[in-house]
Amino acid sequence: MSVLLVDAGNTRIKWARLDGERLGKRQAAVHSHWSAAHYTQRLFRSAPPERVLVSSVAGPKVREALAIAAKRAGVRAQFVKTPRQAGGVTVGYLEPWRLGVDRFVAAVGAHQVFPGLPVCVVGVGTAMTIDLVDAEGRHRGGVIIPSPRLMIDTLYARTHGIRRRARGGPPGNAGLIGRSTRAGVEQGSRYAAAALIDRLVEEAQALVVRRPLVVLTGGEVATVRPLVRSLWVGVPDLVLRGLAVLAQGPKPPRRP
Repeated sequence: MSVLLVDAGNTRIKWARLDGERLGKRQAAVHSHWSAAHYTQRLFRSAPPERVLVSSVAGPKVREALAIAAKRAGVRAQFVKTPRQAGGVTVGYLEPWRLGVDRFVAAVGAHQVFPGLPVCVVGVGTAMTIDLVDAEGRHRGGVIIPSPRLMIDTLYARTHGIRRRARGGPPGNAGLIGRSTRAGVEQGSRYAAAALIDRLVEEAQALVVRRPLVVLTGGEVATVRPLVRSLWVGVPDLVLRGLAVLAQGPKPPRRP
């Protein structure tokens, strides 16, 4: 069966075809101003898939445009919702629907890529999210903060003096301590995000016995990645990998 997998974020969209158990070429684009026609042209220009499985946090207009594009291709778009349990992951939130679907699907992807390991799944986009999943696939909870870019944008939007002094100044250097206002803002936001990841890894160890592996994903991950001191690995298509697991349905239990 051919399944079109779609990861629709606030700014970027990623997609790939799943044929059987093989995940095809990954593609990505900025889709902020796309109409249904754009989705039709970019996602459905080859042979129509038999299914369309979507993880979307992009809002109702994007959902509607994707649904229209899929319908024009002769297939119905299926939008994933966060359940209590699926894909080997059990959601730890008291009310599962309050966990963003992208975070849930990324957790499924990380648990599939690194079976038997506790992981801290870090998504860096408009926001930065961190979710702890233990070796058995139990989601223990997480943290949400603005991404470094959103920290910077918010600080400039809500101040006058900092924004004025940062305009046109030299960018940040390799270290934390900046020698211009711009450098101080940029480096401060990046180091704050990286420090939170390392702190969460330390606290998580008490919950999951061993130190979890940091799994980094998201379009803005390059701003944080060089500063993380914990053991990490980058998986840019983590949500698509999670969608692939969900598309194939529940796996039969392993025989002892």
